[in-house]
Amino acid sequence: MLSDRLNASFYTSLAIGLAGVLIGLAVGFGAGAVPVYVGLLFGVVAVIVFFFARFEQAVLTLLILRSSLDPFSAQQVPAAFAIGLDALTILYVIVQILIKNKIITDKFFWLFAGWVALLAIWVVLPMLGWGLLGNTYVAAGIREWTRIFSWLMVYLLVMQLKGRMHPQKAITGLFFSMIVPITVGLLQLFAPSVLPSVLACNCLDSTIGHPSAFGSFLFLFICLTLWKLGHARNRWAWMMLLSLSAFLMVMTKSLTSLLMFTVFIIALTVPKLNLYRLIGGILFIGVVFYFFASTEFGHEKLNAVLETPIFNRELDLSRTILLAAGDGNSANWRIAQWTFLLDAWKQSPLLGYGLGTSKFITIEQNYAHNDYLRFLAEGGIIGLISFIVFLGAKMLRLIKCLRNSPVLSPRRRLSFIMIAIFVAMLVGMTSDNVWTHTTLFFYWYLLFAVLGWEPKYWKMEIENR
Repeated sequence: MLSDRLNASFYTSLAIGLAGVLIGLAVGFGAGAVPVYVGLLFGVVAVIVFFFARFEQAVLTLLILRSSLDPFSAQQVPAAFAIGLDALTILYVIVQILIKNKIITDKFFWLFAGWVALLAIWVVLPMLGWGLLGNTYVAAGIREWTRIFSWLMVYLLVMQLKGRMHPQKAITGLFFSMIVPITVGLLQLFAPSVLPSVLACNCLDSTIGHPSAFGSFLFLFICLTLWKLGHARNRWAWMMLLSLSAFLMVMTKSLTSLLMFTVFIIALTVPKLNLYRLIGGILFIGVVFYFFASTEFGHEKLNAVLETPIFNRELDLSRTILLAAGDGNSANWRIAQWTFLLDAWKQSPLLGYGLGTSKFITIEQNYAHNDYLRFLAEGGIIGLISFIVFLGAKMLRLIKCLRNSPVLSPRRRLSFIMIAIFVAMLVGMTSDNVWTHTTLFFYWYLLFAVLGWEPKYWKMEIENR
């Protein structure tokens, strides 16, 4: 036992020593070449030291910080953060292997890793000049693959907290990530001269970068707040947070978020439907949609949906495509974009065009606004099947967590909540670019990892309360 500890100490010292030598060389070079890099390197050193010295606090701090970074996208800060977090996770794994500590994983991690590795095919092939687009948009494919890979690293990093932090404490800590987005959102709403929205519609985008993405972020935390209300002591504080979050979600003017929220409420109430749940769900949805429809933008959005071939029999597909070019109806525009995507996919049906290319292959030069069609266009039939299989595996994992959790336990309630969230996300993906909502999936996979911790870790939390 003593020898193992000495070996662990030796390998840790060796790793830190090598890192110190490399950093010293880099600082020396930076001082002679570009002085500003010296400050950056010292910042990196401070983060690494904090990361290993206070692992649990560092991980939570980094995860909380993610919701505040998108305003600096032009400076590539979110991308740099993702790469840095990936590097820290990989460094941590290497150090743990050197000191012969166990790396905590589960079956879903390896399935997730296998799927991410499979997606690399649609980056490597375009690099080799394959396909109708050749290597024109390889950079877009690399960025998209790196973004998805970062979610895998978040999952792996959070798994390392198992046994070192109580699940409910970890999830409760995530609510601190709402402070900056909510504050900025309120400033955009009540002090637009100080902090205006970047869009002409004055939709709230806060620090998340887009109203729809901000709406989906709020949607996720509204669902988590409902979970907290099931066992929280200070229920009034959580009720206030729920009301504020729902209000801001409406003010994002994102119809997709409202659709997802509606589906969530339905999925949550149907399995245990009774009169009180039915009335409560209808009233809650009704109030949310009333406030949305009472705004000019919301009224226009709802009318746009009614003026589509689905609800207006006088419109056919050809006329819809023609109208989409100039009537300003976003619903008709989506139908036209989907038609163009399907036409483009027919030119490369098996393997598609490559990861991250869907916004370049139609005359609209825009995102797919349907994540299933996006995977069909970018990965062909094979890519879409892999995506559906991956989604199916996530649903099976959620159902397994539900069945393996004690009745009335926080883990079981969270499993039920997350199944409803997942169903809502699947529906939202049919009409919007939910897959591009990086912040949403960043926290989703974090929750997915914590939910996967065995019931004994959740029971330990209950005993310590």
